Amino acid sequence: MDCAASLCRWLVALEAGILTEQKLIRVLIVDDHPVIRIGMEAALSAFPDIRVIGQANDSDYALAMCATYQPDVVLMDLVMPRVNGVEATRRIRTQFPNIQVIVFTSFQEQNMVQQALQAGAIGYLLKDASPQEIVTAVRTAATGKRTLSPDIVDVLIHTITQPSAVKIYDLSERELEVLMHMVEGLTNPEIATKLMVSVNTVRHHVRGILMKLDVTNRTAAVKLAIEEQLVPAKADFLSNLSDHSIHEARRRK
Repeated sequence: MDCAASLCRWLVALEAGILTEQKLIRVLIVDDHPVIRIGMEAALSAFPDIRVIGQANDSDYALAMCATYQPDVVLMDLVMPRVNGVEATRRIRTQFPNIQVIVFTSFQEQNMVQQALQAGAIGYLLKDASPQEIVTAVRTAATGKRTLSPDIVDVLIHTITQPSAVKIYDLSERELEVLMHMVEGLTNPEIATKLMVSVNTVRHHVRGILMKLDVTNRTAAVKLAIEEQLVPAKADFLSNLSDHSIHEARRRK
């Protein structure tokens, strides 16, 4: 009877994946939205071979936690305050080459995917991925192998097959609208008033624009928008833009 009970416990342990030989995969979640961090930790905690060792709401805290806890895998959001996820990924991979980074984002634009992979990310998942897909990606990353969402594979194939001379920024209609107002020299509160949205929403769009344009500040974004004619041609003011707009953007940023 005791033998049968022991065998039963062993089989339960085997099924749960908690035998002593199994190595726990230590995961750090980095996202500036607490709801996403909490939900992700709850989903990952259901799998006995994965342990969430912490959460970080920005890149600086993420780097500090990597130094302290040495996770195996980092799930990294892209659009965050101050230092974006691409730069954070680059810093983590430079300072801690044994730590793998999986980008976990809602953005699937070509240039953002390229930037993240070039920064050293081993995986790129969209936020509509199922818990099982996320866990599979974490386990795969822990072995040093890549995992990409199917939509991201399509993006990369498109990148390879499109003419190399074409520069695509993949700004959404709303981001183009915000960029147009940035070129006009409007501040975030002024843009929020015009678009009838919150200032935080505008800030989020501005961070996304800077990320997609691969620039670090509003002035550079305005300059690039003018040079590349990114703002819709229907904006009459575009033909009359001068350096004054750039200086105004710098003054108001």
